[in-house]
Amino acid sequence: MIRNRRVLTVAAAGCCAALLLAACSSENDTGGAAGGAQSSGKPVQGGTLRAIEISEPRNLDPALLQNSLQGTAFLGNALYGNLMVTQEKTGALEYRMATDFSSADGGGTYTLTLKAGLTFSDGSALDAAAVKYNWDRLRDAKLGSDSLPYASVVKSTTVVDATTLKVTLTRPTALYGEQVAGTAMNWIASPAALKKGESSFDKAPIGAGPFTLKTWTRGGAISLVKNTTYYDAPKPYLDGITLTTSADPQQRVNTLSSGGADLGVEVDWKAVAKAKAAGLTAESVPSGGGRFLTLNASQAPFDNLKARQAVSEAIDVDALNAAVYDGKAVVADNLFPKESPYYNDVALHTYDKAGAQKLFDELAAEGKPVSFTFTAFPTDKALAEAVQSQLSAYKNVTVEIDTVDWSESGKVYGQKQYDMLTSTAFFLDPEPALSSAFSSKSPRNATLLADDQLDAALAKGASAPSDTERAAAYKTVSERLAALDPAVFIARTSQTALSKGVGGVVLDGSGSPLPAELWLDK
Repeated sequence: MIRNRRVLTVAAAGCCAALLLAACSSENDTGGAAGGAQSSGKPVQGGTLRAIEISEPRNLDPALLQNSLQGTAFLGNALYGNLMVTQEKTGALEYRMATDFSSADGGGTYTLTLKAGLTFSDGSALDAAAVKYNWDRLRDAKLGSDSLPYASVVKSTTVVDATTLKVTLTRPTALYGEQVAGTAMNWIASPAALKKGESSFDKAPIGAGPFTLKTWTRGGAISLVKNTTYYDAPKPYLDGITLTTSADPQQRVNTLSSGGADLGVEVDWKAVAKAKAAGLTAESVPSGGGRFLTLNASQAPFDNLKARQAVSEAIDVDALNAAVYDGKAVVADNLFPKESPYYNDVALHTYDKAGAQKLFDELAAEGKPVSFTFTAFPTDKALAEAVQSQLSAYKNVTVEIDTVDWSESGKVYGQKQYDMLTSTAFFLDPEPALSSAFSSKSPRNATLLADDQLDAALAKGASAPSDTERAAAYKTVSERLAALDPAVFIARTSQTALSKGVGGVVLDGSGSPLPAELWLDK
């Protein structure tokens, strides 16, 4: 029976996991002497927390919120709670409103079991039928959910009883629970409230999370108040949360440093370094993998291997680090940190200026000069401009930048009409993140690359019973990524929560704080 392979892996290879954690902690420093100290001791009841998130929601429908640190994970967790979460230090699956999500047939079907007696904030039942409604709705492509690629893996759902839902997948997926935890599938809203339409729902969203909506001023603040019917009393500890947003990392840090906010989330390495210097506490999710430039291998110019190789060799990652992060980022030279049980010395990227120009010239001589558009979300603007600046030094290559809001991410990823954009694949255990990012069978593979050897190695890495076998498989994965250049890894991912005078900063797998755990140190 598949319950949580990641938990079993960590338990069976405790020393390896400990080494990986030590490695990642050194790379993604969580504060230490350079930062402030998180408030400790017994949680304090009361008070209103002031928090800053990166992206403002376009509406409050959980299906259209982005369950990511750079998206709206904090807001989604506050309003809707969690069926399950991935533990911040090990990546292990932990249950919240669900008590089990397991498969007895290798991942082809799953059984979701809920806690008995769960209710939405209006008193109606959060039962298996409510989960079915939300999950079935997410599979509607017209809805435009960022989580569609994951929800579409579900073939059908069947209510067994009030607390039990049978889920049949379109293909066996061994770690589907971790995928649910990191998407909008983890957030369940009242079917009756959703059926009233977007306008009505935005005024009074009904979930089962630790907080409910008081007011929302578009372009301004979102005011949340304690859900007095929350299932996990005495949580939440806070009376309320005032949530604002800013796409500018320096502005976010300045607001926190000046005392204008208590808690913020951060994906910018430069901002994290500045926050630590200012005495703020920085709590990070450690990881391998990282942030990478995605080259769409399904269309010109990057359906041509030579074009992908040319752009990859033309990019100086260290110079990008200096330009974008003031040299503060941890460069992702390899897929895994050195202390990982899966580490190999395969270089993911080679900077070769002369070699790149030779390839650009050859393509031009073939009548295929490289011209592409970098689709940049708000947090990617500086990176896109740095890439454009570097490539401007070469002949026979041109780069345009198209800046789009995070609210359009579902459309961008769904339609696959981009040449280059940024993606992330960060992890402790490499699954399901690596397969999700690079398997041709994954609906979340933004590179759209299809390679049989890569697919086979990813499948072996996901299913092999020993670290030795998995390490061999992931070496092949590294070799295929290096040879095919569907991605240019830039840096390890900063998934960080910044705070001052806040206790209970517990992060989910995306690095977003869990609102129910937070309290103010009075």
